[in-house]
Amino acid sequence: MAAQKPERPTAPTTTISGSNVVIDWQAPTDNGSPIYSYIIQIRRADGTSFATDSTDCDGNKAAIVSQTQCTVPISTLRAASFQLPWGASIHAKVTAINLYGLSEESPVGNGAYILTAPDRPINLAEFYASRSETTLGVEWTAGAANGGAPVLDYRVTY
Repeated sequence: MAAQKPERPTAPTTTISGSNVVIDWQAPTDNGSPIYSYIIQIRRADGTSFATDSTDCDGNKAAIVSQTQCTVPISTLRAASFQLPWGASIHAKVTAINLYGLSEESPVGNGAYILTAPDRPINLAEFYASRSETTLGVEWTAGAANGGAPVLDYRVTY
């Protein structure tokens, strides 16, 4: 059998690692010609178009080809050209390339959400109206950013 273009990769996974997103995929069958590059595309905020990150996720780099993985800073995904908001799901797709051409694009994979810890509350103060012999009231203002998801509760210690 003569060599052919690679098989279609399976859907990649996306996971959060600190302040980065790791995009990971499995190398598809190369059909007799080694895979020498990948095209890794990440969905933009518009929900339909995809873009590449040629700085952190360049599928031409030998390390990315051999590891079938790349790491993209969340700050890159929040900026142009992706513009992903806090709380967005990160979707990616991969195409493999060998001497005989490009594979079909993988299905779109996801899994990670752009979430961080919320900003700390500010303006902590005693709420005098609720003071009694056994009660001390406090009040505060929520931090500027909620980390991508609603703040469900606060833990107050004294």
